[in-house]
Amino acid sequence: MSDFGIYIHWPFCKSKCPYCDFFSRVRKYIDQDAIVDSYIEDIAFYAQKTGLRSVTSIFFGGGTPSLLSPQNVERLIAAVARNWRLAPDAEISLEANPNTRSNTLFADLRRAGVNRLSLGVQSLDDAELRFLGRTHTAAQAMQSLEDVLKNFDNHSADFIYALPQQSLQGWDRSLRQILGLGLKHLSLYQLTVEENTVFSKKGVRPLNEEEAAQIYLSTEEVLQKGGYRHYEISNYAQPGAECRHNLVYWRGGDYVGIGEGAHGRLRIGGRFFATTHRCRSEELSAAERAEELLLMGLRLREGIDKQRFYRCCGLEFDAFVNAEAVKELVSDGFLTDTPQSLQITPQGLLVSDKIIEELL
Repeated sequence: MSDFGIYIHWPFCKSKCPYCDFFSRVRKYIDQDAIVDSYIEDIAFYAQKTGLRSVTSIFFGGGTPSLLSPQNVERLIAAVARNWRLAPDAEISLEANPNTRSNTLFADLRRAGVNRLSLGVQSLDDAELRFLGRTHTAAQAMQSLEDVLKNFDNHSADFIYALPQQSLQGWDRSLRQILGLGLKHLSLYQLTVEENTVFSKKGVRPLNEEEAAQIYLSTEEVLQKGGYRHYEISNYAQPGAECRHNLVYWRGGDYVGIGEGAHGRLRIGGRFFATTHRCRSEELSAAERAEELLLMGLRLREGIDKQRFYRCCGLEFDAFVNAEAVKELVSDGFLTDTPQSLQITPQGLLVSDKIIEELL
């Protein structure tokens, strides 16, 4: 059976970043133990629904999961292991922010069972950090990165680029500094201004599309020379260090979502279900699931495996997509189509949203 993941969402943050449109809450006081108790109940509920499967990844996302005590992280990992089989080589990731660092936090998280740490750095420039509303400095970020590298063999960091007025030369300097860290995995996101964020209300505009595209293409070239593989639109990894949990999403695998902002996708008895907090589910048609698989699968450089697509939704890929659009997009150099897979080209990655619209 394919990889099976557990996503655990911790919605609380110390503050709300002005670009963030993810579900999160800022609260001074919370009953952390009581919330974790409810999460453990939900884990048991979903285990009854799925049966005894082998969990290949656990991902603590947020919000700011590093606000969870290591003891409660350990409790949640133990609950997963108690209700399913936890694979011996399971990837157990947790997202952390530099503003939650303490002298022992990362060592304590490692002892709790986390084996992959993803640090939300966003920039190594103090002025950029202030613009992005981050509450840590570049020096604090570097100290946190040193701690992550010391305590974990598998690690990642998030950065944001294409900020207003950011130059190609300025980003190139930052990128080479990032490369020097030796992280196994990098998530690099172009700044987008989403509706209802503080940036949107203030009228902040990201870098224009042409300059952002130049930075994007330069980033790919620099990281490829540095030994990183561009395996997903925003993600780069050293060989073998791709995020196993996120690949579950992008390849159409099953995953359980635990927590207020979490959702899941499960196939049970040949039927497809979308799940939301708390233990609610809605059945998806084969066509609805197929549309999700197309949206997610084309994010990957490996593209959509047509046999896997059929196994995930029961529909033939070539019959589901707009065949005329495929033919035209292949001719224009945006897609590569073979009997085995449909892949987006480097040129196509720059306009991936438009490509997906045409295919549907």
